[in-house]
Amino acid sequence: MPAPRKYPDELRVRAVREVRATGRPVAHVAKGLGIREEALRGWVRQAEADAGERDGRLSTAGLDELKQLREENAALRWANEILKAASVFCAQGIDRSRTRPCR
Repeated sequence: MPAPRKYPDELRVRAVREVRATGRPVAHVAKGLGIREEALRGWVRQAEADAGERDGRLSTAGLDELKQLREENAALRWANEILKAASVFCAQGIDRSRTRPCR
């Protein structure tokens, strides 16, 4: 489970909107709102990526899809390891006694 967010979503939206609409530097807006400058800079970059204005960064939808695919990949790798272990176990059983195959 992810850690809770330090700043509410409303503050994030307001801060990004203020930077993009007014053109004020990120440092000034962050100081005025009482948030960390690097946090606001990251939010602005992500908003630009979501709007298609920034290359080299995935949009939020892309990040969500990547996260889901990584979780699915991990689950499939785990299942594959279980199947490998089961096949080794069954192969050992067949070698010991050819009269009773593993079922």
